[in-house]
Amino acid sequence: MAQPLEGLTAIVTGAGRGLGRAEALELARLGASVVVNDYGQPGRDGSGEASAAPAEDVVAEIRTAGGRAVAHLGDVADHDDARALVQLAVETYGRLDILVNNAGILRDRMVFSMTEDEWDSVIRVHLKGHFNTTHFAAAHWRERAKAAGGPVHGRIINTSSEAFLAGSAGQPNYAAAKGGIVGLTTSTALALAKYGVTTNAICPRARTRMTEDVFAGFPAHPGGREAGEGEGGGLDVLAPEHVAPLVGYLASSAAARVNGQLLVVHGGMVAIAERPRIAVKFDTGKDLFSFEELDELLSPYYAQRPPDETFAAAEVLALKHD
Repeated sequence: MAQPLEGLTAIVTGAGRGLGRAEALELARLGASVVVNDYGQPGRDGSGEASAAPAEDVVAEIRTAGGRAVAHLGDVADHDDARALVQLAVETYGRLDILVNNAGILRDRMVFSMTEDEWDSVIRVHLKGHFNTTHFAAAHWRERAKAAGGPVHGRIINTSSEAFLAGSAGQPNYAAAKGGIVGLTTSTALALAKYGVTTNAICPRARTRMTEDVFAGFPAHPGGREAGEGEGGGLDVLAPEHVAPLVGYLASSAAARVNGQLLVVHGGMVAIAERPRIAVKFDTGKDLFSFEELDELLSPYYAQRPPDETFAAAEVLALKHD
């Protein structure tokens, strides 16, 4: 029986470690040829000397398992490197079918302490990095669709975060970038649908090098057991391997009707997020709202509204960062 992604070519950015590595291995297992991109800097803040080892190690893993893979060591936030990444996929395997945007860095700081460079660097890698690869992949699919006279198989899976959904007090740069990625996702989904290309975003929760302090103390298994302890031992509920199957599904023809969606995924759970909806609407009884009328309408509404538990938890976290 043919594999779901047999004959397709995928790019996974930031695939040398963590989530990207798990996603690249899963796509290869499902039959795709994979371009493993990783700039290879050891620091989760994007610091340190770049190395070919992370990407090349994953390529070796895929090839040992009988798959097809090639490494790309460029910086996806660099426009020319992103162009070269897409070109490498096309020149090596004849086409590009799947783009998984995963590369990112962290430079956490409270908004009143954050430097301009800390803001710019995170926006650059996450948001500009997603745009750069999307731009060149989209141009490739548009040309293919024109040549074919109809839709082609194109899949973009972007990586957002629950930091965008619920807020993250010490990560204004990261939360803003991840929110921007959702906007890029929905815009791209509308623009490329007629070419047969779907664009979706995931909010993964996983224990990786980037999140080791965020999930410090979070049990590896229900009931507080650590990995390997007691009955069930095995896989950490926050292991990146829980995220990879959803990426494989979204990359396949089975997900042709899934477009412009945001999905939260972790530990054997997938949740589909709705787009924001209007909770309540107020109309002025005059030509123009006055301060007094707004006070009469809005203040009682917020006074009677139950506390937002997610936001309350975020406020507690903010106090810890302060």
